[in-house]
Formats: sequence, structure tokens, C-alpha cells
Amino acid sequence: MTETPTKAAKATNKDGAARKATNRTGRELGIVVALVAVVAAATVARPSFLSGQGLHDLFLNASIIALLAVGQTLLVITRNIDLSVGSVMGLTAFLSGQLFLHDQNTPVILVVLAGIAMGAVCGAVNGALVAVAKVPALVVTLGTLYVFRGIDYAWASATGVQQVNAYQMSPEFLSFGSGAVLGIPNLTLIALAVLGVTAYALHNYRAGRELYAIGSNPDAARLAGIPTGRRVFAAFVVSGALVGLGGVLHAAYFGTINASVGTGRELAVVAAVVVGGVAIFGGSGTVVGAALGALLLTTVTSALPILGVPAFWQRAVDGAALLVAISLDRAVMVRLAARLRAERAVRRAG
Repeated sequence: MTETPTKAAKATNKDGAARKATNRTGRELGIVVALVAVVAAATVARPSFLSGQGLHDLFLNASIIALLAVGQTLLVITRNIDLSVGSVMGLTAFLSGQLFLHDQNTPVILVVLAGIAMGAVCGAVNGALVAVAKVPALVVTLGTLYVFRGIDYAWASATGVQQVNAYQMSPEFLSFGSGAVLGIPNLTLIALAVLGVTAYALHNYRAGRELYAIGSNPDAARLAGIPTGRRVFAAFVVSGALVGLGGVLHAAYFGTINASVGTGRELAVVAAVVVGGVAIFGGSGTVVGAALGALLLTTVTSALPILGVPAFWQRAVDGAALLVAISLDRAVMVRLAARLRAERAVRRAG
């Protein structure tokens, strides 16, 4: 007795979902293996790389990229992208400095909330243009990359403040950025908390699962009654808020801010997301994988000077990793589609 078309389709969909999950797990395991290999090579070249201070610095450097990668994952899952993250990060970092110039005793929580709010507003601008005006996200965010950076420079010029230094900020704010709990940096704890909440929401809440449905097939998701416009807009707002938080944390950690903060950071963020197994074509991936991708790329960047690789190759590594990951994703998807078509044909013939 042959299966009905509906049963066959359901079985095929389940098989496809299972294989995608297996591929994601395999990618994340591969990242861990690569991470161990890079750390081992760097440790052989310089044993202090794996010291307590070395690990502390490594996790600190990876935390902000991982935070931005979590937000970017929400967008890439829906077949969108945000190239303005570096500019938004710079804008919110500069906002933090300006608040302390106005009043050095500004409460830390107020600075954090102000940065998150500004990031959310920038995300809302991007989201409205993409979800409401139906302009492609690549075009929108490429434009706002320059618009937000221009606002940053214009703000610096209008106030006559080209750079905000650590001595002009609150000591509590700087302590917040460099502090730790039980040896774990505050920035890392914040990144882990955001990662855990986002991973749980994507897996357990309907709105989170609908983001995957939108990325897998936007037209089918719309026909199924999913409010695609609202979901995409919300993803942009949440991503922008996380970028805003990242800008504040950058200011707290580095203590020196100018209008060029975050320049070029969008490449590292997108590379971390794609290397972490989030399909650039949408519908697949996890924030855990994106965070692992951020940790791997940060580790590679830290290890290159130790291994004697010139500094100008560090940016090339991010670009090369992005190309390899996209090519690998495409090859896997083509292979998976071919296998599913073959199995569907066998079911129909049977």
C-alpha cells in the first residue's frame, strides 16, 4: 500500500528537518574541534596563551562579538542581514561617552538603558524599511551603515568632542566593564545570559519558531497566517537593542571612545554567524553555533600574531572563513535537496 501524498510530504519534511539538525550539530562539533586545534597551536608557540589571564582576555574579546552575533542570527534566520551593526555600535558607544561628559556621575544602569534604547531605535528604522517598505535588507542596512556613521561623526563635530577618554567616565562604569564574578568577566556573563535567553526563546516560543518558518519559505509562512512583517520588524529591533548593549559594553571595557568605534565590525559579526552554522539562505541555525563561531574567529585573530602571521592577514581570515562557510552551506543544501528528491521519488514509486 502506497503512502498518500500528504503522508509522504510529512515524512520528507521530517527527514529534512532531522538532517538539518544533524548538519548543525556536526558544524558546531567541527567548530569546537577547530577551536581546540587553534588553541593548541598557539599554546605550543606561547604557553601563556592558555594561562588564566590569557583565557580571561580571550573571553572578554569574544563576548561583544558573540553578543552582536546573537542578534544577527535572528535576522539571518529570516533571510535578512544587518550590515549597519558596526555603525550602530559606534553610535551607542559614543552616546555612553557623551552622557558622562554631561554628568560624570550618571548611573551605570541609565547609560546601559540609553544605549539599548538607541540601538533599538536604529533597529526599528532598519526593520520598518525592510518589513513595511519592502526594501531588501542588504540595500537598507548598507545605506544605514553610512547614515548612522555619518550621524556619529556629525555629533562629534557638533559637540567639538572627537574622543572621550577613561578619566572622563565614571569609575563605576569602567569597573563594570573590566570586572568579574568568580573569575568570569562581567561582559562574558552578560553575553552568556543573552545567549541562554535567546536560545530558549527560539526553541520554546512560537514567535521564535516562526522566525525559522519565515526563513525557510516566506510565502508559505505568510499563507499559514504568520505575521511575517511584524516578526521581521521585531527581529530587527531586538538585534538593534543587542548591538546597542554591545556598544555600551565596548565603552565600559576599552574606556576610550571616538566616532570610528565599530568600523568594519559587521564583517566579523556576519562571518561569526555563518561560520557558526547559521544558513545565510535562512531557516536554519542556532545562536549557540553563532557564539561558537565568534569565539573561534576571535581565537584565530588572537593566535595569528603569536604564530607569526602579519596583522594585515587578520581581516582576510574573516573574509575567507565567510566564503568557505557559505560555500559549504550551499553544497550541503544542494546535496540534501537531491537526496530528499530521490527519497520522494522512491516513496512515490513504492
